[in-house]
Amino acid sequence: MTFTEFLRNLLPTEIASLVVAQVFFVVFMTLLLDMVQKRFVRHLERVAATNRMIWDDALLYALRRPLTFIIWLLGISFATEIIGRETDATIFEAVTPVRNVGVIVVLAWFLIRLVRGMETQLVARRRARAEEFDATTVDAISKLARSSVIITATLVVLQTLGFSVSGVLAFGGIGGIAVGFAAKDLLANFFGGLMIYLDRPFAVGEWIRSPDREIEGTVEEIGWRLTRIRTFDKRPLYIPNSIFANIALENPSRMSHRRIYETIGVRYEDAAKLPEIVSAVREMLYAHPEIDPTQTLIVNFNSFAPSSLDFFIYTFTRTTQWVRYHEVKQAVLLSVLEIITAHGAEVAFPTTTVHLATAEGEPSLPQEPTPWPPERR
Repeated sequence: MTFTEFLRNLLPTEIASLVVAQVFFVVFMTLLLDMVQKRFVRHLERVAATNRMIWDDALLYALRRPLTFIIWLLGISFATEIIGRETDATIFEAVTPVRNVGVIVVLAWFLIRLVRGMETQLVARRRARAEEFDATTVDAISKLARSSVIITATLVVLQTLGFSVSGVLAFGGIGGIAVGFAAKDLLANFFGGLMIYLDRPFAVGEWIRSPDREIEGTVEEIGWRLTRIRTFDKRPLYIPNSIFANIALENPSRMSHRRIYETIGVRYEDAAKLPEIVSAVREMLYAHPEIDPTQTLIVNFNSFAPSSLDFFIYTFTRTTQWVRYHEVKQAVLLSVLEIITAHGAEVAFPTTTVHLATAEGEPSLPQEPTPWPPERR
């Protein structure tokens, strides 16, 4: 049975023909309006792509699909109302509340897409310009905005359908107590995530580790319940947010410098050359372009070790980047080795001296030092 035959069964022939004509006109105008708005939006997108503003791109992204949906929603509901005015069918009484709910849902959909589009455009633009920004804060504000839109839209829909919002809120308050006891871990993780967003002990992309737990890696995502960390062996580590409220956490990504702390030993035979070596190493560090002389810089004779005279180096590099730090440290240690060699000294290694027993009354003669462990012959 066609739509026209259906109407003719409900209505007289003259009225049915008039209704069909009206419905056809409404659907045709809806289709025409949808085509016009799509062309207009595409034209605006081409114009927006030529400027540097990000808000117009986000607005057009959010508007594209909801606008088509709301045009057809209003067109079809108007056409349905035309049919409902000429009939006594009870089903047509639901057109108005369904249309109202649909409009609210589409507006909420538009706002959610607008928030997501603004977040995407902002992050992409900052990364393209290599500008520093707090991705964690942007993500937190975006999630809060989307949650607010969803909650508000839900309450408005309930009010539109005739439910008492105050009663719903009161029921939610009583039910919230029961839910709180039943889902205390879930709520603890939620508020743990909220504290991370507010206190910001770490952000996405930073390296964190905990001396209390076996947690170390790069933060990839901070969710409302879980935080995902990528360990250095490339495995994902999922940590409930409530854990961070009970552990000590270290954020090496926010260090200002990296430390070089090394102990170096020279032979006892080179004791007379040790002051000159220490002085030359100190001068080398002060002149090194990758060493920060404004930080603590110490080069001093430290101890009489069993097989060496030890001095230590305590200084800080300008870079905090892990790979670059080791390159600087390697250059510093090689320079120290060159200084020791240039002064005619050698780096010590563990040795032992053997005294052989002699006849009574004759002193024992020390033998030449031998390496330790002794070589196999």
